[in-house]
Amino acid sequence: MQRPLSPPAFALPALLVPLALLLTACSTASSAGTSSVGSGGGTDGKGAVTLNVGDQKGGSEAILRAAGELDDLHYKIRWSTFTSGPPLLEAINAKAVDIGGVGNTPPVVAAGAHSKIRIVAASHGAAKGDTILVPDGSPLKRPADLKGKSVAVAQGSSAHYQLVASLKKVGLGLTDVKVKYLQPADALAAFTSGKVDAWAVWDPYTSQVLRGKKGRVLTDGDGLTNGLAFQVASPTALADQKKSAVIKDYLDRLRRAQDWVFKHPEEWAKVWAKDTGLPYDVALDAVKRTNGTRVTVALDKNAVASEQRIADVFARLKLIPGSVDLASYVDPRFNGKLPPSTTAPRTYGKES
Repeated sequence: MQRPLSPPAFALPALLVPLALLLTACSTASSAGTSSVGSGGGTDGKGAVTLNVGDQKGGSEAILRAAGELDDLHYKIRWSTFTSGPPLLEAINAKAVDIGGVGNTPPVVAAGAHSKIRIVAASHGAAKGDTILVPDGSPLKRPADLKGKSVAVAQGSSAHYQLVASLKKVGLGLTDVKVKYLQPADALAAFTSGKVDAWAVWDPYTSQVLRGKKGRVLTDGDGLTNGLAFQVASPTALADQKKSAVIKDYLDRLRRAQDWVFKHPEEWAKVWAKDTGLPYDVALDAVKRTNGTRVTVALDKNAVASEQRIADVFARLKLIPGSVDLASYVDPRFNGKLPPSTTAPRTYGKES
C-alpha cells in the first residue's frame, strides 16, 4: 500500500516495537494457498487474473488465510500493505491497487479529492477500539481537558473523524487543540515519548497501549461514530469483466472469513498475533473490543446516509475542498442477500 515509514526518532518500549516495525510497505502474491513475490498486472502469461489488493498488517490477508479462504483460489492475489486507509486509497486512485479495506473516513477524504474510487462493500462493528488515548499519569481526565493540548492523529483516517466528533460533543473544535498529523508508527513514538498530550487512534494500537500500561482511554467512539468500514475498488478494475468477477469472489470469501472470525475469536487472535508480532493478550483484547465484533452488512441507503454526514462535517470544517455526493461513489452490485445496515447515522453531524 504505500510509502515506507520513516524510522522513529526515538526508541519504543519493547511491547510497542513489533507492530510499528511491521507496518511497512510490502508486496506478495498468493495463489491456491502459495505465496511468492508478485509482479502485479492484470493477468499472468497464461491468462490467470491477478487481483491487486491493498491491506493493513493483520488485515484481510490474515483473516482469509486463517479461515481457509485462500486455499482454492482460481486467480492470483498480489498483496500490498499500508499503514492506514488514506495512502491505500491513493494507490487505488493511481490504479496500483484494485481493491482494499479502509475505515469510515478515508473514502470521504478520497471523494473530496475527486479520486477515482468506488465503495463496493460495507461491514459494521463496535467503535470502542476507536479511542483518544492519554499517557498514564496525564492530568487530562475528560475530553474537554484537551483544549490547548496536542493530539496526534492520522490525517483523513477514521480516527480523524472520531477526534472531530469527540471534540464537538464537549463544545470544542479542531482549532481548540494542536493537531499533529502523524501516521501510526510516528504517532506511537511521539505518544510513548511524551511528545504529544493525546493520540486519536484505533485497534490494535488501543489494545497495545492499554496492555503495555503506557496510556488510558480518555474517550472512545462508541455511540459517537458509525462503526462502518468499507471495501473500496478501482473503477477500472470494476469495468473489466474478468476482474469484476474475481472481485465478487474475493468479497464472498472475505464475508465468509469475517463470519469465521466472529465465531472463533480466540483462534483468530492467535493468528493475528503471529501475523503482526503482537503479544497474544493484546491481539485478543483487540478482537474482543473491535475486530471480532465486525459483521458484513449491505451497502445500502442507511450506510450511505451515515457516510454522507461525515462528508458534510468534513466539508463544513474545510477538511475536504468542498461538498461531496457520497452516493455517486457507491457501487452496490455486490450486495447480494446481505443483512441491511441498521447504522442509523449516530454521528454528531446530524445536528451540526
